Amino acid sequence: MSPGAGPEPRNPRDGRQDGGRPLRVGVVPYLNVAPMIHGLRGDPDFEIQPAVPARLAERLHAGEIDLGTLPSIEYAAADYRIVPGVAIGSRGPVRSVCLFHRGPLEAVRRVALDASSRTSAALLRILLRERLGREPEYVTAPPSVAEMLARADAALVIGDPALYYGGDAARLDLGEEWTRLTGLPFVFAFWAGRPGLLDAGRVERLQASLRAGLAALPEIAAGYNGMGAGRGPENEAYLRSNIVYSLGDEEVAGLREFYRRAHAAGLVPRLPELSFYGRR
Repeated sequence: MSPGAGPEPRNPRDGRQDGGRPLRVGVVPYLNVAPMIHGLRGDPDFEIQPAVPARLAERLHAGEIDLGTLPSIEYAAADYRIVPGVAIGSRGPVRSVCLFHRGPLEAVRRVALDASSRTSAALLRILLRERLGREPEYVTAPPSVAEMLARADAALVIGDPALYYGGDAARLDLGEEWTRLTGLPFVFAFWAGRPGLLDAGRVERLQASLRAGLAALPEIAAGYNGMGAGRGPENEAYLRSNIVYSLGDEEVAGLREFYRRAHAAGLVPRLPELSFYGRR
């Protein structure tokens, strides 16, 4: 069924076992998610609920939401299914997930982490261990680059605060560093929910929502006001050049490599199998 069409016949596997309420959909409130949910706005079958990545994962694990743009690291913690073909990733510089530092990177001893993203924190640990040959000290802090650098040698910041940072600190772009290290894309998040939640019609509507968003990038970029209006051209360049929304074979390979390295580093409890809605 296409977005905006009438209700589908009730199906015991489509997430409507509870009297027909809409699916509670958790989304990260950052610019890079806007194209994914563009076609869901106004659809009574999907109730959008914003949350930072770590909180979104907690709510999904607790059953407080049905589906979410799940951070990659969280997939290893539970039995979920993935919506095929849709993700938030990069194939080089991502611009919105960065380690800011003053002085040589090799001299970094203490790193302040934005506590809102466990995926980016795990990725950073993998990259710094490879780059430095040692483990820095990590502390958590609110996502203010200036305040973080006042108490640490480097600061991991994600989302809009990283994308729109205008200070003079040097930056290590984690998407770029991952691709330099592995030759693979990095996948930061994807649609995921419990097994049996989505039938083929709802999977298609989520995929169609992204297609609608990609066709409306100028509108999305101009209308977004994350940390100040008037950034339309900058926003559009970011969405077109830095974010990859496909979940193809290369992205799946990058995801598996991330889990392999994270498991070897003791950052995830298991090597998860990638299971998709509509596939056995």
